[in-house]
Amino acid sequence: MADPFIMIAPSGARRSKADHLAIPISVTENIETAIACHAAGADALHLHVRDDEGLHSLDADRYLETLAELSRVLPDMPVQITTEAAGLFDVAAQLKCLTAVRPSWASISVREIDRSPELADAVYGVCADNGTKVQHILYGVDDIVLLAQRQAQGIIRPEQSDVIFVLGRYTHGQTSAPSDLSPFLDAMPARGNWMVCAFGAQEHPCLVEAAKLGGNLRVGFENSLTDSEGQAFEDNAASVSALHARLKGTP
Repeated sequence: MADPFIMIAPSGARRSKADHLAIPISVTENIETAIACHAAGADALHLHVRDDEGLHSLDADRYLETLAELSRVLPDMPVQITTEAAGLFDVAAQLKCLTAVRPSWASISVREIDRSPELADAVYGVCADNGTKVQHILYGVDDIVLLAQRQAQGIIRPEQSDVIFVLGRYTHGQTSAPSDLSPFLDAMPARGNWMVCAFGAQEHPCLVEAAKLGGNLRVGFENSLTDSEGQAFEDNAASVSALHARLKGTP
């Protein structure tokens, strides 16, 4: 099995210090976490920023500040920003963020953008114009169908083909299993660069299964705080290290 590309997602939009003290909230904590995870073997960072109250934010200045510092201390680690709505932001706010930040890489949910179809062309167009690589967040087969429709319409540009399959986000208790990957792969037999993330204690077994099938991996506290036995990881870097060990077949 070839070594998969591993992205660390250390916080997500909703987790807080109440969930785990090692959830990075501040700019400094995001930088420290990125450094530790990169040293543990993470190839890229999926970045969320927070406001002064520690809540999920799409504020361009906060993104630009964090991206600038990451570029200074970790110039070889690609960074992907999130445009996740998290029940807080509409498509206009997502478009504003992408326009102002001009990130090199962004994750975008096709179902979220479809809340305002009249803005969809502008969202994907600004990414194309600014050279922002798009990774489409797909929560289920319906999202794969929607992605194909928007591609056929030319709204999603031909080069915007990367996807991430999200396992377990909308299941009871946000849990997943390796078998949850099959419906995604069956519904999208022709796929380019694809990645998997998985919610719950079976996160690592799900990712190992994805790696066996040629997928790239996203791991971290956004999706699970524990190993498959329910033991909490000390921090995000510990999860990255444990995933590497499992990929190599060691306990």
